[in-house]
Amino acid sequence: MRLSVRVRPGASRTAVSGRYGESDTLCVAVTARAVDGAATDAVLRAVAQAFGLRRRAVSLVTGRTSRTKVLELDGPAPELQERLLELLGGP
Repeated sequence: MRLSVRVRPGASRTAVSGRYGESDTLCVAVTARAVDGAATDAVLRAVAQAFGLRRRAVSLVTGRTSRTKVLELDGPAPELQERLLELLGGP
């Protein structure tokens, strides 16, 4: 499953929840700063944990240096879709 996320680096705590605007883009706040890929690595770890996946099951597709990223999640699609709806705050 592909997932669009909007990253907020340098946050006071790591959190994965909520929509970015009116889209189905998931907001991900991480404590790591956007330096040398640290925030991107933190996003991949946080998303993996939020979806109950291993870190290696989450990979970056696009957006290495952008705040908006597209991730690939490797797992059972129905369960991932259900969890995404929970994290987005419902349908």
